[in-house]
Amino acid sequence: MPDVMLTTPNNLLQWMRVYCLYHEAFPAAERKPFGIIVRMHREGRSDVWCVEKSGRFSGFASTINGDKLILLDYFAVERNCRGKGIGSAALAQLQRVYGDKGLFVEIESTREAGPDQTRREKRKRFYQACGMEELHVEADVFGVKMELLGSRCVLDFEGYRVFYRDHYGAWAAKNIRSVQSRKKDENNRI
Repeated sequence: MPDVMLTTPNNLLQWMRVYCLYHEAFPAAERKPFGIIVRMHREGRSDVWCVEKSGRFSGFASTINGDKLILLDYFAVERNCRGKGIGSAALAQLQRVYGDKGLFVEIESTREAGPDQTRREKRKRFYQACGMEELHVEADVFGVKMELLGSRCVLDFEGYRVFYRDHYGAWAAKNIRSVQSRKKDENNRI
């Protein structure tokens, strides 16, 4: 396993590296304002981790922390560090850090054809190879179709929406819709 450590960003340079990778790795439709991530971290409602290999910045992870569940909100490895086991090692460390708490992740749906289908399927295989299983929850999250994978957790759609309500407020929960109910609404409009 690579020499990978998780550290908390503690200076402007580390925060800038996280910020730059965040903008490079995630499409605009999936990014929330970076200030929200920083604010939630400062308030103790989330964690932001630098992934370091041999002391060198190689990626980052951002979580939303519940009492029993942890959402791996954002996770990315620098382009030149991919395929070297760094992401797998970092995810294993995250699972150790959060102990008995369930860890889950949202990924762009692999079930509906769309741009970057190969990339989305590769991402899903990565998480599954790291021990995360399908939770059989599909949702429209602020207009982006997502599916959930997790480890050590059981989560249904309503529990997922409650997680958003508890951590972001009622306005966010209203923007988390079941894919089945979204399809039903679209069919009723026809």
